[in-house]
Amino acid sequence: MRLRSPDRRKQLLAIAMKLFSEQGFDGTSTRAIAEAAGVNEALIFRHFRSKEDLFWSVLSEHVERRGRSRRIRELLESQSDVREVLVGIAETLLERTGDDAAVTRLLFYSALRNRELSGRFFRAYGQEKLDLLADYIRRAIGNGRFRPLNPVLAARSFLGMIVYHYLVEEVFGTAHGQALSTRAIAQQLTAIFLAGIAPPGGVERQRRKASAVRLRASSRDKSFVTVVAEP
Repeated sequence: MRLRSPDRRKQLLAIAMKLFSEQGFDGTSTRAIAEAAGVNEALIFRHFRSKEDLFWSVLSEHVERRGRSRRIRELLESQSDVREVLVGIAETLLERTGDDAAVTRLLFYSALRNRELSGRFFRAYGQEKLDLLADYIRRAIGNGRFRPLNPVLAARSFLGMIVYHYLVEEVFGTAHGQALSTRAIAQQLTAIFLAGIAPPGGVERQRRKASAVRLRASSRDKSFVTVVAEP
């Protein structure tokens, strides 16, 4: 069937995404893409300069169509409560589609076999999110809303929780969070990030409490215990 040029381009992008995500960049030829589309291979190069250009178009058009970077920027520039800003970011990243899963697999393949392409993608899209969030955290530290810490490390930690959550589902097929809504997952991950997992009093108090429990247990056993007091 003869398609108009814009429609043909969309068709080629859809087929390329499927094949790239299943076979990786190196394992997918333009000939295979053309055969799947039912066209001559030369037609691909009327729309894309090279296989690398086709690959990049698959990634960039998907990301720009989803509009996540724009939404995250709006949240970080808003005057909303810190918790709501972070929940909003998490929810934006956790709302996934079948195409998102395909792009995730595609990026894994390219990271393993073609670091230049995956690195280009991160610099164009991933780095922006990291920088925006790190700047937000840096400002929050400055006005006392967060304790002093490395803002880049904190931003990586927050985004890392979110990315790992959808990676185990999209790459490894594990669906532990299916009983929860996307917002509920976003709220829980944000709560963990903001409050940490240590109870009130912090890790040091828990360490001392554990030492005291061990000491009492040793005393009950009538063992000889030497206690070295800590300052």
